[in-house]
Order: sequence, then structure tokens, then C-alpha cells
Amino acid sequence: MAESGTLPTGFGELEVLAVGTVLLVEALSGLGLNSLTILCFCKNPELRTPSHLLVLSLALSDSGISLNALIAATSSLLRRWPYGSEGCQAHGFQGFATALASICSSAAIAWGRYHHYCTRSRLDWNTAVSLVFFVWLSSAFWAALPLLGWGHYDYEPLGTCCTLDYSRGDRNFTSFLFTMAFFNFLLPLFITVISYRLMEQKLGKTGRPPVNTVLPARTLLLGWGPYALLYLYAAVADVTSISPKLQMVPALIAKAVPTVNAINYALGSEMVHRGIWQCLSPQKRERDREQ
Repeated sequence: MAESGTLPTGFGELEVLAVGTVLLVEALSGLGLNSLTILCFCKNPELRTPSHLLVLSLALSDSGISLNALIAATSSLLRRWPYGSEGCQAHGFQGFATALASICSSAAIAWGRYHHYCTRSRLDWNTAVSLVFFVWLSSAFWAALPLLGWGHYDYEPLGTCCTLDYSRGDRNFTSFLFTMAFFNFLLPLFITVISYRLMEQKLGKTGRPPVNTVLPARTLLLGWGPYALLYLYAAVADVTSISPKLQMVPALIAKAVPTVNAINYALGSEMVHRGIWQCLSPQKRERDREQ
């Protein structure tokens, strides 16, 4: 961990400032867009549907990722971690839990959309609530395991944010990594790809699918894939052979996922986009009520 007034190993003054600035921009954009999405769900009755509940779950998890990035950004700009070892464990748990919830929520949305558009039966409240409950319970469970000894949270190479410690590369980390990655990355990615592929095959015959069937899977793969590759490399080789600056790249990429998700799932949805516009335009909201 970088102490006050000193630079982390492998980083210069401008590099620390650059990482902190990028994290700050990602945090503010993600928090702003997802908070607006959450506000619109609360204020617009049209959005209170089972399928949109899954989008709300994603917005909540992405807001948590952005909040985690905001803490990392302020610490990076301070050039030290001011919250102690217990704060590091809490920061690691919160970031890991919301990241897993974001990945699994994306898979739940993909399945929900396939169910809605391809089976022609609406997603009911019991199923949607059960999915959201399972996503958050599962994410909290996997994120709590490093606190209980299977895996471990520690500082990122910059020393100003905390995540799953991949520097050890021992059997404890390897067993946790492969088990966690299967259930929380490969399986959600498989569900997402298959759901949208089936939608394309069925709806492509009659016209263009009503939702973007390419971006969600690409976001999961490109947004979280670099982290997966870094963890995989740490499990089979000496991760210290990778420079600290390069090790920070996956974290910076992942912190941009909340902004991309908000653009795709919220601004990319006509109904949610209309709800956001109504929240931002009180006059339009009053006209709609009068009508």
C-alpha cells in the first residue's frame, strides 16, 4: 500500500494522477446515468414491470460498482488508502459483490428477454423477484467467501483500492478462482450468448429483434474478460512478470461497464428512455397526466 506522500511501486506522479482521473470520470458517469435510471423506475409507473425489475437490479449493482470506483478514485488522488485494513476488506467485498451481481443481472435480463419475446408469455412478478433475489444472494455468498478464508482481499498494484488478491497464486486462490469463474462468469456469459442467439434465430425471420442482441454479450466479454485473463494468468504463472501499470488496466476497463450498461439497457430502451425524459421534463410529465 502506498503511504502518504509516497508513490506506489512502478507508478510515476502523472500515472497515479491519470488513473485517479480516469476512475473519477468512470465513477461519476456510471453513478449519474444509473442513478437517473433508478429514479425513473421509482417515479414512472409504466416502468414498474417484472422485466424492468431485472434492469433495475442491474442499475443498482452498477451503481455499487461506480461507488466502489469513486472511493478508489479519491484514494488514488490522495495517493494513499486512508481506510485501513478493515476498510480494504469492506471495499473488496462491496466491489466484488456488486460486480458479480452486475454480471448475473445481465444474464437474467438476457433470459428474461428470450422468455418474453420468444415464448410469447410475459415474465411474471414471482419469477422476476426470485431471479433478483437469487442474483444478489448468490453474489453476496461468493463475495463473502474470501472473508471466510477461501480466497483473500488485498490491495490492487496501485495500493489505493482493494480487490480479490491474485498475487499469491496458491492452491487456495486457484481453487476459488476456477469455481467462482465458472458459476459467475462463464455460465452467465453462456446464458447471455445463447439467449440472444436464439432470439436472433427466431425473430430474425420476421424482422429485426426489438433489442440489441450483440452489445450485452460483448460488454460482458470485453468488460470482464481482461480481469478473467489476469486471474487465469496469476493461477498458472508468476503474475509479478506483468508490470503494475498493466495489471491496473483490467480494473479501469471493468469500471467503465456501468456506463456502457446504462447506455444499452436504459437509454437504449424506448420505454426507459421515455421515462427518463419525463423525469427530466416536468412540463411533459404534467401534459401526460392531463391526457
